[in-house]
Amino acid sequence: MTHRARFAVAVLIAVAVLGAVEPAMACPVCFGESDSPMAQGMNNGILLLLGVIGTVQVGFVALFVSFRRRGKAVQERKDSFEVIRGGRGGGR
Repeated sequence: MTHRARFAVAVLIAVAVLGAVEPAMACPVCFGESDSPMAQGMNNGILLLLGVIGTVQVGFVALFVSFRRRGKAVQERKDSFEVIRGGRGGGR
């Protein structure tokens, strides 16, 4: 099969798929009433999922803030130690 024939088949398949998808473009809620129980349930589900995602993101921010604080505390503790020069032999 030549390149042009493959391209033509691909275009025909794409047109057929896009033509068959039109009835499934929108959900029944979009065509119905916005005050229906189904639409309100969907809105509540969206809000719940946004809340879960927000909570997870806040948790990640808190985790990295904790890492930063602990890193600074470890660095301050390392900086507080002094190296004693000379040692036991009096600097031989």
